[in-house]
Amino acid sequence: MGVLIPGFVFVESRMRILLALVLLVGAQLVSASGVAANPFSREVDPQDIIDRAQATVEQMAAHPDYEALREALRDARGVVVFPRVSRGAFLVGGSGGLGVFLAWDEERGDYSPVAFYSLGSVSFGMQFGGDAAEVVMVARTQDAVDSMFGSAIRLGGDASVAAGPVGAGRGATPTADFLSFSRARGAYLGMSFSGSRLSVRDDFNEAYYGEARRPVHIVETRRVDHPGTRALREVLAGYRDGAGAGPADQEPAGAAPGAGGIRSDDFQVETF
Repeated sequence: MGVLIPGFVFVESRMRILLALVLLVGAQLVSASGVAANPFSREVDPQDIIDRAQATVEQMAAHPDYEALREALRDARGVVVFPRVSRGAFLVGGSGGLGVFLAWDEERGDYSPVAFYSLGSVSFGMQFGGDAAEVVMVARTQDAVDSMFGSAIRLGGDASVAAGPVGAGRGATPTADFLSFSRARGAYLGMSFSGSRLSVRDDFNEAYYGEARRPVHIVETRRVDHPGTRALREVLAGYRDGAGAGPADQEPAGAAPGAGGIRSDDFQVETF
């Protein structure tokens, strides 16, 4: 026969009520966000992700504080672009986004078609009023490219990742498989990708190319292609010979709604 501990039943009851309230609030927040606000929704147009990725690369590379990004793109083995990484994308307190990966083919002299990925569990660090960022990751090694052909990759585990130098007075370029560059609406004291998970989106790949293909079939052996990838591939190829870099004295005008990643209005360059 158990011993009744005074006050235990009361405390247990209060804890159950508190847990129920937390779950209820979380469900309401997720419900209020709606499917359209969820970057993991299958209703997102794959071509829109590619077009926004192109705008993200062009706008970030044109900013004078991202000279290191332009330099990294000159000899990149591959590029991963997430035009919008949002807080609370799929769970309260979580973060994530949809993006694309493409690799440079030295023999062909061009970039591959894109493969779709999701990025989850990003640490936004200490923030002040912002909830979204756009990200460009440059794959600097063949190991980085090869790691993208699995079902998922853990940054900082399966492949090393370091924040690319930003702004004047930059130090030496870090040694890592991936260099990450990001900028956010609002002020951030840091954005960490170590421990983040990159997962293949087979559903988006199949929807875009019309057949089920793994990233290695899209990027490495090129069994499928799509004309909608051409503009992004040409933009990235332009940075290899310096044609896309040029003097970055000022940032381009803000993109029209729906034309790019996050609009360039009121951005503050993120420092690390």
